[in-house]
Amino acid sequence: MSSMMSALSQWFVNPRRNPLARLHMHAISSRLRKYGLRYDDLYDPYFDLDIKEALGRLPTEVVDARIQRLKRSMDLSMKHQYLPEDLQAIQTPFRSYLSDMLALWFIDHRL
Repeated sequence: MSSMMSALSQWFVNPRRNPLARLHMHAISSRLRKYGLRYDDLYDPYFDLDIKEALGRLPTEVVDARIQRLKRSMDLSMKHQYLPEDLQAIQTPFRSYLSDMLALWFIDHRL
C-alpha cells in the first residue's frame, strides 16, 4: 500500500507524466519569467534556517545575483510592469542554485 501511494504521489508531481503538473509548472515558469526570478529566489531565509545556512555557504556573486533579481522584481511589481519580452525569453526560472548546498547541509547534519 505504501509503495502504491509513493508511486501515485511521484506521478502526481512529475510534470513529465502528469499533464496537470505540467500545466502548473508552465504557469509558475511564466510568472517567474515576467519578473526575472528563479524558483529558488522564493525561499525565505528568515523563515527557513536551512535556506539561510545554504545561502551563507554560496559564493558571494550567486547571493548578489539573487538579491538583484529580488530587487528588480519588487521594482517591477511596484510599477505594475513586467520584464521586456526579449529578457523574459532568456530567463531560467528552474535553474537551481540552492539544491546542491542544501544537500551538503543535510549530509553535514547527519554526520
